[in-house]
Amino acid sequence: MAYLLEPLKITDEERSELCGWARRPKTAQAMAMRARIVLAAAEGCTNTEIADDLGVSRPTVGKWRKRFLESGLDGLVDAPRPGTPRTITDEDIERVIAKTLEERPKNATHWSTRSMADVTGLSQSAISRIWRAFSLQPHRMETFKLSNDPLFVSKVRDIVGLYMDPPDKALVLCVDEKSQMQALERTQPLLPMRPGVVASQTHDYMRHGTTTLFAALDAKTGKVIGKCFRRHRATEFVRFLRIIDEAVPDTLDVHLILDNYSTHKTPLVRRWLARHTRFHVHFTPTYSSWINLVESWFAVLTNRRLRRSSFRSTRQLEREVKLYIETNNESPTPFVWSKTADEILDSIKRFCLQTSDSDH
Repeated sequence: MAYLLEPLKITDEERSELCGWARRPKTAQAMAMRARIVLAAAEGCTNTEIADDLGVSRPTVGKWRKRFLESGLDGLVDAPRPGTPRTITDEDIERVIAKTLEERPKNATHWSTRSMADVTGLSQSAISRIWRAFSLQPHRMETFKLSNDPLFVSKVRDIVGLYMDPPDKALVLCVDEKSQMQALERTQPLLPMRPGVVASQTHDYMRHGTTTLFAALDAKTGKVIGKCFRRHRATEFVRFLRIIDEAVPDTLDVHLILDNYSTHKTPLVRRWLARHTRFHVHFTPTYSSWINLVESWFAVLTNRRLRRSSFRSTRQLEREVKLYIETNNESPTPFVWSKTADEILDSIKRFCLQTSDSDH
């Protein structure tokens, strides 16, 4: 038989403490949920209403209502759990983190679990667990290059604006060349993958020449216009521009996002662009290839089709690249740009401040 429970009686001091637990962003979510249950019960809500509102079960609501009635605020705290007591103290963890971030070993450029264990007196597994918990990876090193372009801010705003708010009756194409693609033939056949055994290939190869892929990625649809040429000059770039001109309907303007490679700025290219007024060129800032979406497509092409292949000639390589583009265009997937120009500039500002504050 259903019956109504009386509202919990809580003091002003308890209410203040419970509200703090429920609202603080750093409070454990389990404790925050318990505080909300008690606060709702104090307002006279039934267990069913509280469960439906907070997305928990009725027994859970009953449990913490009862615990509060019996022990007050102390009843909402988890009881100590059985198990082996900690052997690594907070001071040990702080010491490992400080050494990892602020010091270097005497005979190396970075810490290993073994060298850190020797210095701190902890085990290698303990060092590994601490590093994983705080996402520290001393063995890894990434590269960066900040742009020194005096027009960096305006160029970022211009290109990001094209991605996030493209102009009407226009096509935004990210254009670049993947040069020096080598037709590499492995000296022995690939050994296929088997249960428990990964695929393998020989480390050595025979070179059969190189080719260059000129590609234009439609930023909106993900479709690609591509053509391979054996040479990489302004002449080939103009030929590729003609291919783009033929592929894009005459009713659309064409906005080209290009890097600052000298081939893109020769008199031959400039004369061609001057004669084709629907083409508008937007140059990326120096050292900022990351802002050109076609670079992401090149990375996918390399990982999915080129890196683990064996080609007996440049002609075979070019055929495979052409087939990949055709397959891509059958069901293209666009690269969605999500960060605004302001977010990018703020992120770079924070990075510059961190770099200037570093002692390295």
